[in-house]
Amino acid sequence: MNPRLLVTTGAEQGVIHPITSDPFSIGRDPRNQLALADFAASREHCTITREGNDFVIRDLGSYNGTLVNDERVQVQLLSHGDRIRIGASHLRFLTEEDVVFQDAGGDTRAIEIPAHPAGLPAALENSGDMHTLLRMSIMLHSFQAMYKGRRSPARTVLERHLLEIVFSVIPASRGAVLLYEDDLTEPSSLAVRNQEPAPHRPVVINRTLVTRVLQDRCALIVESPPEEADPSLLLAPLLIREQVCGIVYLEGANFREADLQLLVAIAQIASMALENAFHLEWLETENERLEAELHPDHHMIGESAPLRELQRNILRAAQASSTVLIMGETGTGKELAARAIHQNSPRAGKPFMAVNCAALAETLLESELFGHEKGAFTGAHAQKKGRLEVAAGGTVFLDEIGEMPMQLQVKLLRVLQERQMERVGGTQPVTLDIRLIAATNRNLEEEVRAGRFRQDLYYRLNVVTLKTPPLRERQSDIPELAMRFAARFGAQCGRRIGGISPEAEQYLLHYDWPGNIRELENALERAVVLGSSDMIQLEDLPESIREIAKPADVGRLMALQEAIDRAKREAITQAFQQAKNDHAAAAKLLGVHPNYLYRLMRNLGMR
Repeated sequence: MNPRLLVTTGAEQGVIHPITSDPFSIGRDPRNQLALADFAASREHCTITREGNDFVIRDLGSYNGTLVNDERVQVQLLSHGDRIRIGASHLRFLTEEDVVFQDAGGDTRAIEIPAHPAGLPAALENSGDMHTLLRMSIMLHSFQAMYKGRRSPARTVLERHLLEIVFSVIPASRGAVLLYEDDLTEPSSLAVRNQEPAPHRPVVINRTLVTRVLQDRCALIVESPPEEADPSLLLAPLLIREQVCGIVYLEGANFREADLQLLVAIAQIASMALENAFHLEWLETENERLEAELHPDHHMIGESAPLRELQRNILRAAQASSTVLIMGETGTGKELAARAIHQNSPRAGKPFMAVNCAALAETLLESELFGHEKGAFTGAHAQKKGRLEVAAGGTVFLDEIGEMPMQLQVKLLRVLQERQMERVGGTQPVTLDIRLIAATNRNLEEEVRAGRFRQDLYYRLNVVTLKTPPLRERQSDIPELAMRFAARFGAQCGRRIGGISPEAEQYLLHYDWPGNIRELENALERAVVLGSSDMIQLEDLPESIREIAKPADVGRLMALQEAIDRAKREAITQAFQQAKNDHAAAAKLLGVHPNYLYRLMRNLGMR
C-alpha cells in the first residue's frame, strides 16, 4: 500500500504528497505535513490517520468544512480514488498503483508509422488540429514561465501539461508519459492521467509494445477486435537528438490513424520542450552546486554580516590542512564552526573527535587524548587507543584549549611538530594523520604572558585564527534563531508555536546576551515550557531579560505595554464577572488554559 494525496487543481496540480506520518496534518499553517496556500482552508483543517489497514480523515472544526466526494464529513473512512475538497483545494486519495507493467505479446494488428514523417501529415492540414500544434509551440517557448514557482521538477511539470493537451484533442480514456534516461529498461519518471469515472483501475503498460517503440523509434496504433474488451492503444516516442527519451502511451476505445498522426506531431514538438526541461534541471543542479561552494554546509542560522564573514573564512580554512584556532566568547558556537570546517574539508568522511579539555582531570585527559598501554596504571587492564589515534584521517577538536595542563601542552606540541605521539606507559611512537582544531574563550596572548600557556604551542596553534561573533554583534539574526529554538522545543513538548509577539521580540533584540546563543536557547526553552499560547509572549521570557533589556524607544514601548496590560486586566475582570468568579469558566471564556490564566494574572499583579 502506497497512500498518497494527488493535487488535482491549482498551481500544484499533479503534485503527489506521500502520507508518511501518522497523523498526517493538512491546513494553511506551514507546519502541517501538507501546507495549503489557500485562504479558504483553516490553519489546522483536518488530519488523516491510519487505523489498522484503513485510513480515516477527521475535520478539526474547520470553518469551511472538509468534503469527501462532495459530502461534508466530520470523520470518514477513505477509499482509493476518493475526492477530497479542503477550502478551494481539490485532492484525490490514492492507495493503489497508477501503472501496472505487463509482459504480453505484441498484437499483429498493430499499425506502425515513422516517428519523423516527412513534412506535416495530410490528415492534419487545414484542420482544427493545427490549433493544438500551435498550443504546443506556445508551451515550448513559454516553458520557463510555466515552470516558475513550481515545487515539482521541470520534467514533471512538462509531463502533466503534455497529457493535458493530448487528452483535450485525442479521445483517450487513460494514459501515461514514461521518461527514460540512461537505462531504457525502466522509466526514470512517470506521469499518469485517468479520465474514467472509476479511478482505481491502473494503466496497464504492455512492455513488449514499449520495447518495440524504444528499439525501432516508431509510433504504433494497436486496434482491439470488437469481440474483445481490451482497449485500443496509441504509442509515440519522444526523441531528443535522434535518441529515445520517452514514450506517450494512451488507452482508448476508438482510435483512428489520424489520431496517431496527431500524436506523433505533438510528440515532436514536446520533445523540444522536454530537451529544454532537462537542460533547465541541469542548470538548477549546477546552481545548487555553486551555491554549496559559496555557502558551506555549516548549519549556522542567520544572514548578518559578521556571520557571513565567518562562513566565508570557514570555507577557506576547510580546503587546507592547517591547524585552526577558534576564538570567541562562551556560547557563540565554536564547536559548530569546528564541525563546519571538518564537514567541508577533504576529511569529511573521516571521524570528528571532540574533547573538552576543561571537563576532565589531567590524568584522565591524558589517557583520553593519547590512550594507554596495558598495565600503565592501576585499572589499565587492556590497551586503549586515544582520541588522537582513533581519529585517523579525520579531525580532532580540542575545546577550551586554554585549560590544558602545562605537562600535556608539551606532549601536544610534539603531536603538532612531528605528527607522532606515545601512549601513556608506552615506548613506541604512533604516527598520526589528523587535523587539529582548537578553541578557547580566553586571550591566549595574555595567558602566555602570565606563564599559564606555552608560547611555542600558541604559535603552533595560531596558524589560522577564526573568531565567532557574539550574539550582540549579530542582532539581526536573533528573531530567526529564536523562532528556530521555539519551533524545536515546541515539537518536543507537543505544542505548535506560531511565532513570537512583537513585544517579546523587541526585548530579545535589546538584550545584551552575555551567554550568547546558549543563553538564547535556554530562554526560549523556558518560554515554551512555561507558556500556554501558540505565541511566545513577553511574560514567557525570563525575568532577567524583562528587567535588563531596554528597547530603543522604551517610552513608546512601555506605553504600548501598559495599554496592552490594561486591556488584559479589563478582559480578565469582565470574564470573572460573567463566570461569577469561577476560574475555570473564566479561562474558558477567554479561550486560554486555566494555568496560563493563573500566570497571566500573577504577572499583571491581579489577585
